[in-house]
Amino acid sequence: MTNPSSPISSKVVLITGASSGIGEATARHLAANGHQVILGARRSDRIAAVAQDIQHAGGEAFHQVLDVTELDSVKAFVAAAHERYGRVDVLVNNAGVMPLSLVEELRIDEWNQMIDVNLRGVLHGIAAVLPIMRKQGAGHIINVASVSAYRVDPTAAVYCATKYAVRALSEGLRQESKDLRVTVVSPGFTRTELFDGIGNPQIKAAVRGMLEQASIPATAVAEAISFAISQPDNVDVNELVVRATAQG
Repeated sequence: MTNPSSPISSKVVLITGASSGIGEATARHLAANGHQVILGARRSDRIAAVAQDIQHAGGEAFHQVLDVTELDSVKAFVAAAHERYGRVDVLVNNAGVMPLSLVEELRIDEWNQMIDVNLRGVLHGIAAVLPIMRKQGAGHIINVASVSAYRVDPTAAVYCATKYAVRALSEGLRQESKDLRVTVVSPGFTRTELFDGIGNPQIKAAVRGMLEQASIPATAVAEAISFAISQPDNVDVNELVVRATAQG
């Protein structure tokens, strides 16, 4: 019989937004540590290349095109992993967008995109894995939020709203769950493609300047996620905030 206080050495880990940045770094890091990783993202060529790299390095990975804004797409992603491995141990809800702007610019399409990807996408992931994890009697949901889940800055009001919501959702799910683990990982400035979607050139330039002064690599966040996963099943690391020492 498995000791409930001992972590499973190898887990089936689903990662959304795995084509670059934190998602890609997490997939590579976890696969190198012996986990089976399933990469999901819209860029099929990119996740295929990452999965192939992992396999060539001796890891186990496969990929599937995923749009977290579409519930059927998320369900198909989870079902494919479950059919392949017979279980789903961990979901890393990582997909996110951050087109920062002042509220008065009224970039409503961008607001809706953030709500759809950053919040609705997380809800879709939870909805797809929860029945499986409940039936297993175990599972781990890791939601990637942001330091913007703890503070609000000009140009980031809507983005912060989505991340505050992710943090609140995660805490509610944690309180409802006696056999599942729920973790919020909140990165600070991280060197990823996330900032490429900023449409306002002045804001983009300012953010780029801050990245040069105080940021961390995506691998630092991947290691934090790995730490949470590696804990014994009766230990739930609820929140991790990871940022550059120099970040204010």
